[in-house]
Amino acid sequence: MKIGLEIHVQLPTQSKMFCPCPTGAVGPNTAVCPTCLGMPGSRPSLNRSALEMGLKLAQLFKCRIPEKTWFSRKTYFYPDLAKHFQITQFDNPIGENGVFDFRGKSIRIRRVHLEEDPGSIKRVGRPGQELSLVDYNRSGIPLVEIVTEPDLSDPTEARQFLSDMLTEIRHIINLTEESEQSVRVDCNISVGKERVEVKNVTGLKNMERALKFEAVRQSKLLRAHHPVLRETRRYDEERRVTVATRKKEFEEDYGYIGEPDLGVFNVLEIAASLEVTETPLARAKRLARQYGISETTSRQMVNTSMKLCDLFEELAERTDTDTALRWTGTVTASWSSIKNMLDEEMRDSVISTVERFHRQEINDTECRLQLAKLFGEKVQEPSETGLDEAIEQAIERNPGIFEDYTKNERAANRLIGEVIRETAGTYSSQEIVLKVRERLERGR
Repeated sequence: MKIGLEIHVQLPTQSKMFCPCPTGAVGPNTAVCPTCLGMPGSRPSLNRSALEMGLKLAQLFKCRIPEKTWFSRKTYFYPDLAKHFQITQFDNPIGENGVFDFRGKSIRIRRVHLEEDPGSIKRVGRPGQELSLVDYNRSGIPLVEIVTEPDLSDPTEARQFLSDMLTEIRHIINLTEESEQSVRVDCNISVGKERVEVKNVTGLKNMERALKFEAVRQSKLLRAHHPVLRETRRYDEERRVTVATRKKEFEEDYGYIGEPDLGVFNVLEIAASLEVTETPLARAKRLARQYGISETTSRQMVNTSMKLCDLFEELAERTDTDTALRWTGTVTASWSSIKNMLDEEMRDSVISTVERFHRQEINDTECRLQLAKLFGEKVQEPSETGLDEAIEQAIERNPGIFEDYTKNERAANRLIGEVIRETAGTYSSQEIVLKVRERLERGR
């Protein structure tokens, strides 16, 4: 089985690709103008921000970036394309021959190119009596298309690959979770010789389901000695099946011509001026290598928050790796406010508190309580009587505990576990163990 993906990401720009219309309009057909509707006399003008975002992604995938690039018209007739051609890149995209390192496997990136999105069609009414409504707000929104080679071998791997890729893309171009919902994928899959394309699939789960269905469908056809037609299909989310829409077009069917209203762009020069910051997955690998922690732990850390990674690295420099990992990975990360730790004063307070723990000026319970207060958590101040009361209450719930402890001292673990849960981190586990065992010894 071979799977290749064509990933379409809407770039988070304020205006459209070739006109000043806003990208955040709400009402249908409220963000349109003569340019994005292709009216006579209108002329496109390239959005510089969209070009820079596309070039950053091409650099992320280690693509060869040409010295110059240009745009073409891709001609096809469909209701959501008012001007009957799409401005895209054909023979000289902004990036080619790249690679994405995916969990020890290199997935080749054939090309990265920019294009405008067509409008959207909403079908209403009962099957057979449907009406098609067209909203041109989306027409002209900037897209980057990332085309992989057929290097993926099964639907689950394809889903994991896209998840990792979106993690990197999100960081590079500041893609929000809301914008991520607009990522669409054309899935190319072949079980035998002929490939089928499933168009415009949204969501990781839907992509995996569409590929799994298509793999089974093609396998059944081949086992029955029927041909697999080269065609375009769509994924029906409700029925979880793919449905044939049309025979697959070839590139020559689109009648590409150069876009006469846009010039040639010196993109290599622009790319050299852009800064591509360290991505989350690259950082996870570096943290694992530099600090000797597992890659699973480092991936969890970057997935939680890049600010949390910053805190970990600063703590590791000021204390040691174990201390930094303990307070960022097992305690501090549990407070949701750490994800938004933008306040420098708060960050400094956290570091100062953990440093005091490292110097043994405070114990782990005091450190935990001080951090909890920093994040506005309601905490119960530790007291000896409070711990004694918690132990007595646990003993009341376990009337046979003294007899069990006399027979087997491991019975204390049951009581210790209950007290730890009830006190919810107010006391250190070492203090609880000591107190529980003292109480059990007295009651023998």
